[in-house]
Amino acid sequence: MKIGLLSDTHGYLDEKTLSYFEDCDEIWHAGDIGTIEVVDQLESFKPLRAVYGNIDGHQIRVRCPEHAHFQAEGLRIWMTHIGGTPPRYNKAIKKGLSAARPDILICGHSHILKIMTDKENSGMLFINPGAAGRHGFHKVRTIVRFELTARRIHNMQVVELGKRGA
Repeated sequence: MKIGLLSDTHGYLDEKTLSYFEDCDEIWHAGDIGTIEVVDQLESFKPLRAVYGNIDGHQIRVRCPEHAHFQAEGLRIWMTHIGGTPPRYNKAIKKGLSAARPDILICGHSHILKIMTDKENSGMLFINPGAAGRHGFHKVRTIVRFELTARRIHNMQVVELGKRGA
């Protein structure tokens, strides 16, 4: 299963994103989508799993949950927008980690690309794809692609889309 992961589009979806996600089976968006048009565009392109972020209004919150807990290729996934970062998770995430025990935790919000193993939480993989939109303090817009096969994560790639304002 090939996954295209992005976050913090803030209403801007770069056409290059769709070309990079052409071979993906699903697209996952970790919040701060920005406009319902971005949801519609992604859904019409590939199956979409998305959560809402702190800037997302009612239209997006009706269609996307705050937290998405699901399984893919035998791996437990938890995707949310505001989660913190290992080992400094926000209180709700920290409390929920022991109960949910995800294999992969995906967050957005910080606009900081970070992919790391959290050894304190059973080797869980933490992924923040950075920000794909033009608004924020990030310097470079990023997205992530990876594959899931039989409880294994492989072929992880970070794609740089260009400078934030470009």
